Amino acid sequence: MSKHDSSLSKDQYNLLKSLKKQISTPSPKAEPVAPAEKTPEQEQQEDLDFFRKQMQGVQKMSAGNIAKVEKSIKKKPDAQILAKRASAVGPMETDDAQLSDTQAMLNPVASQAILSYRIATLQHRVFEDLKAGNLRWFEAVDLHGCTVEDARSAVLQIIQMAKDENQNVIKIVHGKGPQAILKTHVNSWLRQHRDVLAFVSAPETQGGTGAVLVLLKRAEKNPKFKQ
Repeated sequence: MSKHDSSLSKDQYNLLKSLKKQISTPSPKAEPVAPAEKTPEQEQQEDLDFFRKQMQGVQKMSAGNIAKVEKSIKKKPDAQILAKRASAVGPMETDDAQLSDTQAMLNPVASQAILSYRIATLQHRVFEDLKAGNLRWFEAVDLHGCTVEDARSAVLQIIQMAKDENQNVIKIVHGKGPQAILKTHVNSWLRQHRDVLAFVSAPETQGGTGAVLVLLKRAEKNPKFKQ
């Protein structure tokens, strides 16, 4: 297009020339702006602000809705309760065990005496483990405060309980009073019971001469055990 073209005025010509110049000359590209580096404190504050924003409306759980889990503590059966239970429900099945008091009257033991008994066929190693307290006992009964009859019933029941659960070690706490009456009777009864393989005074940490650890026949070895 000529400068002297009569169809365009001077102003129109200058405007057109300016537009052509802008089109032919590319505009410089803008340099990317690097993000500003944040300090660890700023990042931590941003995370905290984000957490608070997300936790809006959340309420703390009431302590009353939390179930309390208490560890159960295994207690020794109360001998008098066992005796009363026997009186209420009648005699338990004890394989017709007859525990005489004659041996007790003829063979009293001292309060500090160490009780020890084993059948001839019991392995020495097993007896030594029983004596050392290495065999874990299934259940224990405390005869303190019992009459002789209550103690007899409790001893029979604790043995039967172990047999019913197919366990073979129990603990009997007979005490060591001045006359050692219950200790003497327990010593006699256990020697008569056909399911007793051995018994021995407990280690000092488990009652010493005031208690005995008793080893019983396993239930499956008992001919009257019902599978």
